[in-house]
Amino acid sequence: MAQLPIHRESKKLEATLKQGGLEICLPASQVAELLRLPPEDIKSVRLSRIMKEFISGFEFLKGYTKAATFFGSSRVDERNFYYREAQKLAHRLSQEGFAIITGGGPGIMEAANKGAYEAGGKSVGINIQMYAEQKINKYVDASTSFHYFFVRKVMLAFASEIYIFFPGGFGTLDEFFEIITLIQTKKIKPIPVLLVGKSYWQELLKWIELAVYEENHAIEKEHLEIYRLVDNADEAFALVKELVNHKS
Repeated sequence: MAQLPIHRESKKLEATLKQGGLEICLPASQVAELLRLPPEDIKSVRLSRIMKEFISGFEFLKGYTKAATFFGSSRVDERNFYYREAQKLAHRLSQEGFAIITGGGPGIMEAANKGAYEAGGKSVGINIQMYAEQKINKYVDASTSFHYFFVRKVMLAFASEIYIFFPGGFGTLDEFFEIITLIQTKKIKPIPVLLVGKSYWQELLKWIELAVYEENHAIEKEHLEIYRLVDNADEAFALVKELVNHKS
């Protein structure tokens, strides 16, 4: 039937991605679903493009063995408190040898790349190709871009040893829940997840603790320890140092 070629292509994609020990959080069998197309409409050329994006993305990330990924709003500028805190934190982490990885766009992403750039560190952008294309901010010195959102999400999820979330919109929240779900389900190894800005995050974390954990028992108590909350760049940097020393 029509699904057989797709099945073969999916297996081919899955096998290719696993060459060299590469693992991804997106099963090849779900490609059709994510593209929102019926299987009979998916052509092998599209699967080939997806495969190439995964391979080139992982090859790009191989160059960064110690990295921190920053997430946050694209709608803030240097007048914003969190913009300045992201810049400060990225600057200090760069001095400690971390490559700073972002989505490459404006706002918090720009702030983090700026901090890394000014510290003389590695400033990296993982961008998305769109019709109204998101421009790479001027502080990125190494970048790659992707056509598919889900490929980019996998790259961001596998890019670093630590993930830092500043206040942001739906995209930031989506990435936060993606990362903690991967950790919860053991699809990736436990990775430090820092949330910066108590006034922004506290109500959400309170809802998770009260409604999700205590009232509905939808998660275990240990899952509340996947992430850590701090208020500013100084607290975040101190916690990163603590976590790195503990890991060592």
